[in-house]
Amino acid sequence: MKRWFTGLMLLAVILAACSGATQPGVKLGSTIQLPPEIQKAPAKVREAYQFAIANPDLLRPIPCYCGCGSVGHKSNLDCYVKEFKSDGSIVFDDHAFG
Repeated sequence: MKRWFTGLMLLAVILAACSGATQPGVKLGSTIQLPPEIQKAPAKVREAYQFAIANPDLLRPIPCYCGCGSVGHKSNLDCYVKEFKSDGSIVFDDHAFG
């Protein structure tokens, strides 16, 4: 039941992001943390990365269905982030960029 609810909430956030309107209460990471090419990306792409870095625990249990398992991705989070380093820096994956 918890996974179903989490999936439903994520779907609502994604749909809101696709509409171009950030919903009140949706937690987004800072654009300063994003690489320059993602900072310059269309709002939908940028906000998806911002959501991923601010909400990794929501994305981690959700499998990705785009076929990226062949490149080692295990969850939806892997499409955005390769690693959260202990110093607070983030190594991004460009899979979701395109």
